[in-house]
Amino acid sequence: MNTKIAVYMILSWNLLVFIMFGIDKYKAAKGRWRISEKTLLLSSLFMGIIGGLLGMSVFRHKTKHLKFKLLMPLAFIVNIALVYLIFNKIL
Repeated sequence: MNTKIAVYMILSWNLLVFIMFGIDKYKAAKGRWRISEKTLLLSSLFMGIIGGLLGMSVFRHKTKHLKFKLLMPLAFIVNIALVYLIFNKIL
């Protein structure tokens, strides 16, 4: 895979994850149907950690949930490992 394409794909995915956190925060404030925590966590785990962490910070969303406090750092480590593997052409 071309490195440039991989970078664009990762950035696009992170933008989408960031938007998902914003939408969920908006829906929470309006009392509407929400995006599941599982979806938010898995989206962050699979190469969307930057968008997830930024979404949590910017929207102040899910910052007090123990599940997110524990799993987001783990997702960060997994993402770093995946980036290393992808860009060293191991995967």
